[in-house]
Amino acid sequence: MNFFDTRSITFAEPVEMLYACHGKVRRFCGQIKMLPDYLEENGCNDVVLQAVKQIAQYFNVAAPLHHQDEEEDFFPLLLQHAPQAQDSVGRLLQQHESLHQNWAALAEEFAKLQKDKNYRPDREILERFTAGYDVHLALEEPLFEMGKQFVPQDQLAAIGRNMAERRKPKA
Repeated sequence: MNFFDTRSITFAEPVEMLYACHGKVRRFCGQIKMLPDYLEENGCNDVVLQAVKQIAQYFNVAAPLHHQDEEEDFFPLLLQHAPQAQDSVGRLLQQHESLHQNWAALAEEFAKLQKDKNYRPDREILERFTAGYDVHLALEEPLFEMGKQFVPQDQLAAIGRNMAERRKPKA
């Protein structure tokens, strides 16, 4: 991490935007991993409830959009220019399904915690969620590098516009 790099990443750099999303996933997964021990020491307080709210917001809204960016724009374009990525893309698409299922289970745990501050989320569900993303990110990020290497810049710019459009508020 370069602390002196203060530029903002925009959809004009779609691969960097995909990486930025992964940075958020890593941060939120780190919080999820710390949650059980934090709850044991501190109980369910405003810090926990705020973190749960932010994590839920990300995985309910931004993560599905990120997967849509990959499935509808990035992966098809990558495969057009780097067909050798087919096996990895196929595994990633399957993982998207399990990641969504894991999130649904974790969201239920978060809802229980929000209703009952004495509830302790199931560690297995938390671990399954974070482990799924650990595997997923490790497989996916090399494909981002392939995209930078093989996909023409003008085509990357076009998918960046699609990504930005996907996030515009609906009228």
